[in-house]
Amino acid sequence: MTQAHGTSGATADVDPADGTPRAGRHPRHGLDDVVHAPVRFSIVATLAAAEKAEFAFVRDTVEVTDSVLSRQVATLEKAGYVAVTKGYVGKRPRTWLALTAGGRTAFAAHCRALRAIAGDDA
Repeated sequence: MTQAHGTSGATADVDPADGTPRAGRHPRHGLDDVVHAPVRFSIVATLAAAEKAEFAFVRDTVEVTDSVLSRQVATLEKAGYVAVTKGYVGKRPRTWLALTAGGRTAFAAHCRALRAIAGDDA
């Protein structure tokens, strides 16, 4: 194994064939970059508690503006984590947000990684 720079005799976890680092074992490698942003994390956490939620409810719960929520939802939708459904209640247009199965899986994995980093084995 190759010795890591700046360590006192410890060896880095590298591939002996080409010297490249192997996949990290630190729990931070389980964090999801899409979910990790604070506003997106808050949106996903809100949606994880329900089958679906109205746009306005999520906006008010997360305490952001319509435009901020729209931009963050677009990012989550592009990643396949959130499904957006538009319709009407009476004559009023409504938008509903829901976590997809992939979104629920990503959120659960992200939360596991956070708990592991914090040292919580539960």
